[in-house]
Amino acid sequence: ASFVVVVCNFTPSVQHGFRLGVPNAGVYRERINTDSAHYGGSNVGAPFGEITAQPIPAHGRPQSIELALPPLATVFFEWTA
Repeated sequence: ASFVVVVCNFTPSVQHGFRLGVPNAGVYRERINTDSAHYGGSNVGAPFGEITAQPIPAHGRPQSIELALPPLATVFFEWTA
C-alpha cells in the first residue's frame, strides 16, 4: 500500500526547517515538485529526492519529516510500504 502527502507553500520565500507530520515511519520520496528546474523553478526541495521520517510528533501525527519548502510551490511525497 502507498499514499501521497501533498504540501503547498503560497509564500514567495523558502520555508527552511518546515516540519510536517506524517502517519508512518520510513522514506518519503519526492514525486512532483512544481519548483523543479524542469519547470523553470529554483530547484529547492528534498535532497536526493527523498526524506526519512523521524519519530518527532507534529500536526497530530506520530512521525514527521523536515524539509525546505520551496517558494510558491506544491510538493508531492509518496510513502510506500
